[in-house]
Amino acid sequence: MPEDSGNKLTMVTCSAPVNIAVIKYWGKRDEELILPINSSLSVTLHQDQCLLKTTTTVACSRSFQEDRIWLNDKEEDITQARLQSCLREIRRLARKRHSDGEADVDAAALSHKVHICSVNNFPTAAGLASSAAGYACLVYTMSRVMGVEGELSVVSRQGSGSACRSMYGGFVQWIMGQQGDGKDSLAQQVEPETHWPELRVLVLVVSAERKPVGSTSGMQTSVETSSLLKHRADSVVPARMKEMIEAVHKRDFTAFAELTMKDSNQFHATCLDTYPPIFYLNDVSHRVINLVHRYNRHYRETRVAYTFDAGPNAVIYTLQQNVEEFVQVVKHFFPPETNGGQFLKGIPVALTTLSEELKQSIGMEPVVKGISYIISTKAGPGPRLVEDPSEHLLGSDGLPNKSA
Repeated sequence: MPEDSGNKLTMVTCSAPVNIAVIKYWGKRDEELILPINSSLSVTLHQDQCLLKTTTTVACSRSFQEDRIWLNDKEEDITQARLQSCLREIRRLARKRHSDGEADVDAAALSHKVHICSVNNFPTAAGLASSAAGYACLVYTMSRVMGVEGELSVVSRQGSGSACRSMYGGFVQWIMGQQGDGKDSLAQQVEPETHWPELRVLVLVVSAERKPVGSTSGMQTSVETSSLLKHRADSVVPARMKEMIEAVHKRDFTAFAELTMKDSNQFHATCLDTYPPIFYLNDVSHRVINLVHRYNRHYRETRVAYTFDAGPNAVIYTLQQNVEEFVQVVKHFFPPETNGGQFLKGIPVALTTLSEELKQSIGMEPVVKGISYIISTKAGPGPRLVEDPSEHLLGSDGLPNKSA
């Protein structure tokens, strides 16, 4: 833990990734503890290429009068219940380690207030898993400041359910658990990010606008009104989880892709079955779904798969050998109006030419500006420490840097 001896300021900066669920989490059996009605499984996206991560700096000092937090350049309410749950639990675990005689716990820090500064390098509340990355980063950074080790997914889950999956890299399952206290509702790595190097991810950003219905309120309404959601949790997801874990272990892309698309479709069907219905997908989202199925039909095999979280933005899974062509397919049917060079971000993708046969087989009218940009990425590791002090978001006074 870096420390400024003059100001007695302890400061740590970490970053955490977004995860995209392929078996969806939707619905809680306990709102306060954030316990889900079904298990789920996700892929953690790479922080370096995907441009989808949260960076958080936590500073701790005896001179701080109160806990404070800044998110994306704006001070937020630190008393928000889920934030308080995470801070309280990290401090409890730190006190326990200290009372157990753990030498690496800074006893002085246990009574100090903290300043937290967090930045997402992608749109917040747009259905791109910002809360997952945000709470995972908060918990991981606080744990480094307070000297807490061990199972942290249970803590991050209390901030945002899907945040528990961002505590690990690669392919991660969130086991729903059975206990009333939630201690067995935690994340577990199924395979590391190195397990399936050929798997690639394309994030098609349709809209960066804030979604009309937040995930928390949407889930609650679905639990109260959707009979399909109960059927899904009780009868569909348990078998799908087993099938998906097996597909990941075997690197069986056809099984992985078809399960991913079916589960995305059923998730959005439960949103429509909610009363009043919830519409997260828009016309462009539906066109992407149509495009994927027509592309696969042309080749008579499943080469690409889509999934949509609670928003209109599509996440495409495919294999390395199909990336160049499918990116070109997206560019052809959703041509950018201008700045073509900025249309593709992340891992570079070489240009290729589409055959007339493929374009005619897909047979859709191009929609200009339907997709803002594509992020090209792959599976990646979980949260990590940022070693460079120049990347701290807080200054030596414990307040946000102007550039943060």
